[in-house]
Amino acid sequence: MTMFAILGATGKAGRASIKRLRAADKPVRAVMRDAARAEEFIAMGCETAIADHRDAASLRAALAGATAVQAIIPMSVAVEDAVADMDAMIDNVAAAIEDARPETVLAISDYGAQNPTGTGLTLTFHRIEQRFGALSANLIFLRSAEHMQNWARQFAIAAKSGVMTTLHHPLTKIFPTVSAADVGDAGAELLMAPQSSSPRIVHIEGPRRYTPLEIANAASAALGRAIEMRELPRDQWLQTFAHAGMSASYAKLVEELYDTHNAGGIEVEEGGEARRGATELADVFASLAAAVSRA
Repeated sequence: MTMFAILGATGKAGRASIKRLRAADKPVRAVMRDAARAEEFIAMGCETAIADHRDAASLRAALAGATAVQAIIPMSVAVEDAVADMDAMIDNVAAAIEDARPETVLAISDYGAQNPTGTGLTLTFHRIEQRFGALSANLIFLRSAEHMQNWARQFAIAAKSGVMTTLHHPLTKIFPTVSAADVGDAGAELLMAPQSSSPRIVHIEGPRRYTPLEIANAASAALGRAIEMRELPRDQWLQTFAHAGMSASYAKLVEELYDTHNAGGIEVEEGGEARRGATELADVFASLAAAVSRA
């Protein structure tokens, strides 16, 4: 029997994948770090497994017997050496997949992952694709645009101050974004679909692209007040990242990513497959506004 193992089950993308798979009556093993969160997935009819990306033994146990695996590998913003930490987690997940020998593996990746240098944070997704490329499985790399939900912190600040700041420069720069739930939904669909080639590289973004000014307009509509968008000055980036709790190594990766992004270096790979999610930014911002009102 096919068993779909979903790493990162409690995240927005993982949860959406599980909902889609269970709606299709597929057997799912929801893999998470926190056993206290298992009940939600048991109620959905899932098996559950507890594993940590930094614990190779727990990953091997969680993936044993899986015939399809969806992997997302989250970075920690606070670890001293972000690259070394991420590389260790990539190796742990890849080794566990090698032991399990599933037929299909889908890794959540990132726009720009085709570039071998100069992309900062996105370079870690290049490493994922390179390491997973050695696996003896049907491979799918689902490259996601940045998530609409990443604006949540700025949104909460804007609700009080009327101001949002952005690393996207200039304010008229158009960039892709997507709902995390649409990424998860696409992941489940791809895992269930017949595969004719490996690796299959799929890019996903939302229904349309936005400028930072349009982001502010959407926030204004959701919050019912005028929101101003400002560029975060380039010389304030690292200081701001430190205040947000990022380690110096992680902050440098974010800095390099947005320098490359603003230069137009983070895009769909030429000739690559592209999809569009259905969720509009206004829908995500309506949910963020509701969360702010409850806080």
